[in-house]
Amino acid sequence: MKSKKLLLVAFILGLGLFLAACGGATEEEGNETNTEKNDETTSEAGNAADYKVAMVTDYGGVDDKSFNQSSWEGIQAWGEENGLEKGVNYDYAQSTEKADYMPNLTRFVRDEYNLILGIGFELKEDLQTAAEQYPDTNFALVDDIVDAPNAASITFREEQGSFLVGVAAAMKTNTNKVGFVGGMRSPLIDKFESGFVAGVKSVNPDIEVDVQYAESFADPAKGKLIAANMYDNGVDIIYHASGGTGNGVFNQAKDVKQNDPEREIFVIGVDRDQYDEGAIGNHNVTLTSMVKRVDVAVQDVINRGVNGEFPGGEQLVYGIEEDAITIASTNEEAMTEDIISAVEEWEAKILNGEVEAPATPDELETFLESL
Repeated sequence: MKSKKLLLVAFILGLGLFLAACGGATEEEGNETNTEKNDETTSEAGNAADYKVAMVTDYGGVDDKSFNQSSWEGIQAWGEENGLEKGVNYDYAQSTEKADYMPNLTRFVRDEYNLILGIGFELKEDLQTAAEQYPDTNFALVDDIVDAPNAASITFREEQGSFLVGVAAAMKTNTNKVGFVGGMRSPLIDKFESGFVAGVKSVNPDIEVDVQYAESFADPAKGKLIAANMYDNGVDIIYHASGGTGNGVFNQAKDVKQNDPEREIFVIGVDRDQYDEGAIGNHNVTLTSMVKRVDVAVQDVINRGVNGEFPGGEQLVYGIEEDAITIASTNEEAMTEDIISAVEEWEAKILNGEVEAPATPDELETFLESL
């Protein structure tokens, strides 16, 4: 009997050791599984660290206070968000003339960047060529369309935002004369002009819109001269879509304001909130700005590339609905509640399809005939 009890105790002890061993093995396996999961998570989180992004500016430069600068801010935000380093994971090349585009693009290809962005329609021809020559590199063009399986086209509904600032201008003008200064005529700038004129005329068809082009996106002196003529002729609000040329428009408005502080004249900025450009003493001549969130679009395309979903061969279109087109209300003194309310009403009409902002001269003509 005693022998049987000893055997039973031995059996129970052995069973306990067996279960403990099994439990230890299960825990070890669990630890191995957790380690594998952690490795996978680290790998996923580290994908951005293995991705290199560069952009090539047009001749407006990276600090043009317009879409070059907005694009670079988007890349910088992506880099900082992922703890990356400029010059290692992201960088830019400044172009001072058209001849710089292809060398800048090919330098980044040589340095094995995964995604190279060309900023502005001026780069279309060279970026198309680069995409065809280097099919293993991804490219993206801002503000125009390229046709290659390894290239994405980033475009915007600028006519929508231009329509809304046109509404604001029509609500604000005291002279019933407003102006538009374009950089160079192109299908892109047609969207700015057409949308703006439509917005103005939708509020008051009798408002005169003076349209002039500087034939350059990098000629502040020409922008200043055009603005001076417009203001001298009674225009009190100018919307510019002219890149660096628009700096001259702001300078002229500030000169006029400084000489006659009581005169109400304004500039409408473009691409980013240009409120700071209008500051002069206790005044600010920036009524509002048509904000094109190039930074949002650029980050979107970068993240798709990081995730292995680069939209090669696609045309991406960003507008009000995508929160990529809006207008600024930073100048609270000038953008009064009635103006903001009117802008919001027209924005709702665009979103629900009641109004379609014209994007071409032909569409504008048809739109005006319907008023």
